[in-house]
Amino acid sequence: MQRKMTISIDETVYNGLMSVIGRRKVSKFLEDLARPHVVKESLAAGYAAMAADTEREQEAVEWCETLVGDGFHEAR
Repeated sequence: MQRKMTISIDETVYNGLMSVIGRRKVSKFLEDLARPHVVKESLAAGYAAMAADTEREQEAVEWCETLVGDGFHEAR
């Protein structure tokens, strides 16, 4: 779920964000900067949770094996 937030920043910073990042991308940019400092999720825990999903892992293996097979039939 996303929430709206109003923040106050210096005009120079605001102008820099608009010119460098772009009007529609500032929220994601700021969220990506803040997330590692405020969310205590572990990247390793996320990978472990994905690996525990056996159905997803089987689909990934099948997809990879299909791609490997496709490479052998291409002209060089």
